[in-house]
Amino acid sequence: MGVKLVSASGGSVEINPPATASSFIATMPAGTGNVVVNGVNGALVSATAVASTSGTSIDFTGIPSWVRRITVMFSGVSTNGSSSPMIQLGTSGGVQTSGYACTSSSVNAGTAGVTAYTTGFTIRAGNAATSLIGFLTLSLVDSTNGTWSCSGSLGDTGTTSTYTVGGVRVLSGTLDRVRITTVNGTDAFDAGSINIMYE
Repeated sequence: MGVKLVSASGGSVEINPPATASSFIATMPAGTGNVVVNGVNGALVSATAVASTSGTSIDFTGIPSWVRRITVMFSGVSTNGSSSPMIQLGTSGGVQTSGYACTSSSVNAGTAGVTAYTTGFTIRAGNAATSLIGFLTLSLVDSTNGTWSCSGSLGDTGTTSTYTVGGVRVLSGTLDRVRITTVNGTDAFDAGSINIMYE
């Protein structure tokens, strides 16, 4: 037998049990909040933007276990060197620095190139004048084995280039952090800001 909640204005919410011998959990927020069904949160959550003006890496930690998609957003991001920027995934055991299958292409004034990478989801940019704008999307492909994919395109107002990224990484645990750094790990960020949204 189902449960039906009716408001004074005539609206209603109806919850019916599954037809088979199974169960589900529905958590409804009081006032404002998020709806959580079977442990999956329906919210689109924005983290706090971080100025990418110093340091060799930027970490976003504390990502909830229910997250299935993360958008990494770049606004005028630049470094002081020629090493390509990249995204790395992490679990409670730390950031994963190998085992990625990634390719990235670049187009600059009609000249195209493609490079494969294994240390992160890498943006094929290599110029201190680079100023990245746009976003890359991380998606959970298979929750049973922790497979995450990365895809997206970015523009570069500093060198009038465009970049496309595609890749995959299997994690041995639950993703709870994302790092933005460079391939050599020593070039420092010197302009722009980075943020993430997750759902």
